Amino acid sequence: MDLKKYEKIASKIRTDVINEVHSAGSGHPGGSLSAADIVTALYFREMNIDPKKPDMKGRDKFILSKGHAAPVQYAALAEKGYFPKEELLTLRKLGSRLQGHPNRDKLPGIEMSTGSLGQGFAVCIGMALAGKMDRDPGRIYVLLGDGELQEGIVWEAAMAAGHYKLDNLCAIVDWNGLQIDGRNDDVMTVTPIDDKFRAFGFNVIVIDGHDFSQIFSAFDQARECKGKPTAIIAKTHKGHGVSFMEDQVSWHGTAPNEEQYNQAMTELKAQQAVRELGGEE
Repeated sequence: MDLKKYEKIASKIRTDVINEVHSAGSGHPGGSLSAADIVTALYFREMNIDPKKPDMKGRDKFILSKGHAAPVQYAALAEKGYFPKEELLTLRKLGSRLQGHPNRDKLPGIEMSTGSLGQGFAVCIGMALAGKMDRDPGRIYVLLGDGELQEGIVWEAAMAAGHYKLDNLCAIVDWNGLQIDGRNDDVMTVTPIDDKFRAFGFNVIVIDGHDFSQIFSAFDQARECKGKPTAIIAKTHKGHGVSFMEDQVSWHGTAPNEEQYNQAMTELKAQQAVRELGGEE
């Protein structure tokens, strides 16, 4: 497998995330950047989807439960061909289809409107259960934030997923250790995440969320697991790919100014150039 191919796509998606948030003057770059590799793996290898047929029967479905990271989903959808990339620069603008949180009524490829944390994951349980009842071959993928795990609805949903043995469900936790108010461990400890999901009957896989070989291996294991839903705990870095944003809670919901934007774009373009040459950073 050519992992460099996916690294190049992820780099483009990160560049688009910065362009989106800078153009809007607001948004959530940190958690979008931390999830870029996971989202790339889903849209460009793992999921059975077709941008020309967004409502195709039997398709896999992705729900961004941490809806504030909409810029990374929009970037992936545009890169995949669901809508023109030029539209990314309308993020959060009046009349735009690209609002601050995903809206399934406005944009093709969005399976659920999300924003209120925990609700996306809960709805995925219903989707997966319905899929079982309908004998639908499609799988349900859902991305949660680690701060989102502080919502009680997440664990009610996890209990139901384990009870109904929803092996067509794959949850991914973007575990970057930071949330809007600071470090998870300072706000409300969420660890041990792996043991908690195991207690609810999940098949649990812990990976480096920036390593494509580990990401793809985890998805392969999830598909092979029968009789249990899967939770992939992906250790990531908030703001990954932009040096001054990385592991900094201040970039949870802050747009870069002109100087910061230029620095971020210089770094991302340099990374893309290196990958185009097939080298290492």
